[in-house]
Amino acid sequence: MKIGFDNDKYIQTQSAHIRERISKFGDKLYLEFGGKLFDDNHASRVLPGFLPDSKMQMLLELRDQAEIVIAISAGAIASGKVRGDYGITYDQDVLRLMDIFQKLGLYVGSVCITQYTGEAAADRFRDKLRGLGINSYILRRIEEYPDNVELIISEEGFGKNDFIETTRPLVVITAPGPGSGKMATCLSQLYHEHKRGVNAGYAKFETFPIWNLPLKHPVNLAYEAATADLFDINMIDPFHLEAYGKTTVNYNRDIEIFPVLRGIFEEIYGECPYQSPTDMGVNMAGNCIIDDDTVCEAARQEIIRRYYDEACKLKNGTGSKAAVRKLESLLKQADVTVSDRKVVKSALVREEATGKPAAAIELPDGTVMTGKTSDLLGAPAATLLNALKELAGVAHDVHVISPEALAPITRLHTKFLGESDPTLHCDEVLTALSISSSENEDAKAALEKLPELVGLEMHSTRMLPSSDSDILRRLKVHLTCEPHSYRS
Repeated sequence: MKIGFDNDKYIQTQSAHIRERISKFGDKLYLEFGGKLFDDNHASRVLPGFLPDSKMQMLLELRDQAEIVIAISAGAIASGKVRGDYGITYDQDVLRLMDIFQKLGLYVGSVCITQYTGEAAADRFRDKLRGLGINSYILRRIEEYPDNVELIISEEGFGKNDFIETTRPLVVITAPGPGSGKMATCLSQLYHEHKRGVNAGYAKFETFPIWNLPLKHPVNLAYEAATADLFDINMIDPFHLEAYGKTTVNYNRDIEIFPVLRGIFEEIYGECPYQSPTDMGVNMAGNCIIDDDTVCEAARQEIIRRYYDEACKLKNGTGSKAAVRKLESLLKQADVTVSDRKVVKSALVREEATGKPAAAIELPDGTVMTGKTSDLLGAPAATLLNALKELAGVAHDVHVISPEALAPITRLHTKFLGESDPTLHCDEVLTALSISSSENEDAKAALEKLPELVGLEMHSTRMLPSSDSDILRRLKVHLTCEPHSYRS
């Protein structure tokens, strides 16, 4: 993989800017962490060289001062919103993140449920947290938010929210994904801290959009693609332009909320320390791009992947036509089509040639391996096996899985589970390959190549069952699918 981003420089410069911002406030700083705190896979895809745990590495340096509050919206809980890169719901991810943070030695103080309007699912989640001994708090949906500043900064607005009890000077607000209400949580806390005589401040650590890249730079367009279901829009920051005469990029929700933030600071301090939403941030990612062509290409590929993901969600009944249309617009703005994804064309050509569902995967050297559905293997399993054999230098006419390993699995499908389709899925093929590796050197060589699949691009001409998509996700393969049913 070509590197377009200097991760070491990023950690150094970003850490310095965060420390500088902390020093500007007195009693307490609420630091909103945009994007993923622990595993920012979106950033690692669009900025090749960015490590998914970079933000965590910076935070670990401040572990003695910091506590974490995880925000999740009641709507996400009620709708069962899924984190796409892990295939788990947002409420499940809250528990996963808590476990990860605590194992790393970070203090997680509580969970905050935002935009609450009485959702029964949110109440059940609170009961679950209570049973686990985890503190939780409620922030209610405020009508006319963020437009009615007078209402918001009142006892009928933020005043109705719970006050989140915290004990450390640096409070990091993070979430499973966008739209979770992190900023509103920070602002509500500033309101309540002021009532209690605490001099608290706010800053934002948001990777995207990157403020010092052009508005229509592919990296910034990829951010819009990542939040297509939220209909976020990148915009020129009008407050920054007015204050400094400089063009910077921000996004609509931060720009919309800035008057509220300014009003809160003016209420607390008599003046606002920030002249613009851009001022609130400490993002240095744009200064660490070392190969713009590489990150541009990576971002274009991400937009294509996001388009396919949303198209498949629409087919499954969980997406929206509006989000698909927005992604189609972003493809045009980035001057890219789905045919610019190499594995798409290869998979479709293989399907057309064989008349069977097919898949394709691009290896690190640019070689594309394909596979089709057969009497024994599903297309993704066949493609996965072909890729491992190619990486291991095993001839493709060599059988690396013994019939003795496969026969019991196919018999299980047909005889005991009553399934009409005996074709094997990715997890079953890997299990059979693992069994065969104890006596077959070729199978062992192929199995040992699994780590080299990380970050590879793959496309299927059919949407895959979870037995296939889950294992490919765990292997960190970048999978896309045509929005066609698996059996069609």
